[in-house]
Amino acid sequence: MRCRGDNTGMPQPRTRRTLGAVSPADFQRLDELRRMQAIAVGLLIAMAVVFVVSFILQARYPGWGFVRAASEGGMVGALADWFAVTALFRHPLGLKIPHTNLISQKKDDIGEGLGSFVEENFLADEVVHGKLAEISGARRAGEWLSDRRNAERVSAMAASAGLGTLAVLDDDDVQELVEVLVRRHVIDPEWSPLIGRAAESFVSGGHHEALLDIAAERLEGWLVEHPDAFDRVVSSRLPSWMPGIVDRFVDHRLHAEAVRFVQSVAAERDHPFRIAVSKFLADLAGDLQTQERLQGQLEAFKHGVFDSPRIRALAQSTWRTARAALVEMLEDPASDLRVRMVRAAEDFGGKLQEDATLQYKIDVWVMEVVERLVRTYRHDLANVISETVQRWDAREAAEKIELQVGRDLQFIRINGTVVGSLAGLTIYAVATWVVAPLAGVSH
Repeated sequence: MRCRGDNTGMPQPRTRRTLGAVSPADFQRLDELRRMQAIAVGLLIAMAVVFVVSFILQARYPGWGFVRAASEGGMVGALADWFAVTALFRHPLGLKIPHTNLISQKKDDIGEGLGSFVEENFLADEVVHGKLAEISGARRAGEWLSDRRNAERVSAMAASAGLGTLAVLDDDDVQELVEVLVRRHVIDPEWSPLIGRAAESFVSGGHHEALLDIAAERLEGWLVEHPDAFDRVVSSRLPSWMPGIVDRFVDHRLHAEAVRFVQSVAAERDHPFRIAVSKFLADLAGDLQTQERLQGQLEAFKHGVFDSPRIRALAQSTWRTARAALVEMLEDPASDLRVRMVRAAEDFGGKLQEDATLQYKIDVWVMEVVERLVRTYRHDLANVISETVQRWDAREAAEKIELQVGRDLQFIRINGTVVGSLAGLTIYAVATWVVAPLAGVSH
């Protein structure tokens, strides 16, 4: 005989109904159900034994008639309630009596009704709103995040999510996506008008003056530190018959004039060179916005740079380097990134605790989001329950329900036995002490 295990690990005969029990908790419920069934059956047998004994003795001892009536009522109550409980889950004694095996036959209706009940009573707008209004999720989240251990846990979960994302991302796909986005939002739009307007604003605000100051200062320093840079710059072009002293004088003079020129540019705000640079930049800004030829040259230069294989290789190398660095930081709990994530979570938790306005805003936002989601998917959630029950096998569904509530239903059988006994005793007593004397019947 093939066997199956129970919660004790001992083999069970296949013929024994386990009602679909699979977990230790299920087998515990099954044991409790069997125990209550045994008690109910034991009471029925006891009533039957008492009935037989009292039926035999009542002719000799009239008082046993009360015992017979009580036991008879107890048997009737026990059998009636056994039939009622059994009819919920199967056909009593295998007889296909109408309106029995109700759960199996009405499984789909039960699932649909259960789904509708949940939708109308648990997912109703006022129920969801009232429940959300009772709690301050933001404040509790702040208290939870303020604990460093919880902040570290959040940081670890975020790091794991980031690592998982990086693990599934394909480098070529990322590069292609970035390239598409950059081309669409950066390269394809015309740069000339934008650069022209920016340059116009830059020049009109006098911001180029600071750049001229820096350039003049740096150039002056370089000229002073490198006077030999002017050696034979001009003198090398003089006739060879000129004396050497003339050559040195020309080079020295050229160097001195260059230094003096740079110094005057740095010192005089209205220096002709500054004016010329300002006019050049202003003209360039205007030309970038109006001259199609210049705009075309800039656009051609732009596409030439970004379409260069070297630039594409540089972008690919940059992404791989950044990805490797990010993976390394996310994997190391002591990395600066992970430490900052923990600190940020703690700081946010503290702010949530202290800032009542922020708490209110977040709670209202969460409430609106949850209510919108429930309102949108309420029927779908209810359908999950209905469809799940409908997919169950009819017999399996009945067994699942019997396993969950069968123990409590056995109390109906026990109570039926007790109530039946009391009813039988009461009816017999009334008939004996009231009805019989009135009817003139001797008992």
